[in-house]
Amino acid sequence: MKILVVGSGGREHAIIKKLNENPSVDVIYALPGNAGMAEDAECINISAAEIDRIVEFAKGHFVDYAVVAPDNPLVDGCVDKLETAGIPCFGPRANAAIIEGSKVFSKNLMKKYGIPTAAYEVFDDAKKALEYVKTCPIPTVVKADGLALGKGVVIAETRKDAEDAIISIMEDKKFGASGNQIVIEEFLEGPEVSVLSFTDGKVVVPMVSSMDHKRALDGDKGLNTGGMGTIAPTPYYTPEIAERCMKEIFIPTMRAMNMEGRTFKGCLYFGLMITKDGPKVIEYNCRFGDPETQVVLPLLKSDLLTVMQATTNGKLSETPVEWKDGAACCVVVASEGYPGSYEKGKPLVIEKEVKDRVYVAGAAFKEGRLVTNGGRVLGCTAVAEDLPKAIEAAYKIVEKVHFDNAYCRKDIGAKALKALQ
Repeated sequence: MKILVVGSGGREHAIIKKLNENPSVDVIYALPGNAGMAEDAECINISAAEIDRIVEFAKGHFVDYAVVAPDNPLVDGCVDKLETAGIPCFGPRANAAIIEGSKVFSKNLMKKYGIPTAAYEVFDDAKKALEYVKTCPIPTVVKADGLALGKGVVIAETRKDAEDAIISIMEDKKFGASGNQIVIEEFLEGPEVSVLSFTDGKVVVPMVSSMDHKRALDGDKGLNTGGMGTIAPTPYYTPEIAERCMKEIFIPTMRAMNMEGRTFKGCLYFGLMITKDGPKVIEYNCRFGDPETQVVLPLLKSDLLTVMQATTNGKLSETPVEWKDGAACCVVVASEGYPGSYEKGKPLVIEKEVKDRVYVAGAAFKEGRLVTNGGRVLGCTAVAEDLPKAIEAAYKIVEKVHFDNAYCRKDIGAKALKALQ
């Protein structure tokens, strides 16, 4: 089989490594991929935004199956165009990907169908939004409506923070048209949990729960990032909470999308807050999370390609999805300065013995050498019989990757360990 994976980061590398476990896979094309995954896939210099070129390549190379991993091409209709060209895909069509593509849509969906989430107001006028934050409860959360590379959310600790966020998003257009509308919502408190799920529009099959670490510095300090590390499963996601989520959130969301004529097939990501009143949805994503994928997929016992195809074909209820016992930890190694300015082009060495447990997010070839080419350079993932051992093993892998100005958080999983005690 010829497989095509759209995307270029650590998430895509994790997907590619897992797909390669299926003996029927002959070649995986990564569009565009990155130099760090060149041993696992054939990287083709077509960006994830070039949908027509992706379709043309897929047809010309007789691709049997495509996986569209990032949010932008999903929201922009990459799956629709590939399927129209006769290529089966993993991922939602554009009319379902809107669940991530528009926060206004997803909040209104939850309100309409009684899915628990934070109270909110929607604004398309900056003056009205500024007036509202003069009296709303503080802290509050200000969100750009559309996609903003995961950076369109501001937790405003003061009224001034809220005003600055509104001006930046709506007037200065920091995120372009994504800021034409904003959501201002209630600040929720409690542990955050990520639950990725497979769904074919008929059933929802949750994956192992995980916990992301968004802040750049130890102790959850510093700027928000794309994610500095993850652990799975999270102790905060108890069997009782899982049961409530299935009944109150997961199945109602799938049914709501069906009722709206927007059947969702693919990976539906639930970003949850476990509040004192129970689990509530913070956000939906229309795809695998990054870096949650790097801890969830190594724990998947079943064949990923088989599960993905069952999702596409509406056969998920007939396909066993089994998970390994134990736990996983991923520590992201970034370039110092990320998520602000950082240097690229530093020689990158991954020792041979750990290559199979490293997912490369930002690397390029320069004069025949592997060099850094991103803020988040790679993720080091270990699977072990329990969480303490997985964390310890992941940090040992970190010691086997080398580049100048490398930086990682030293406390990935610390909060989860405390919860286990």
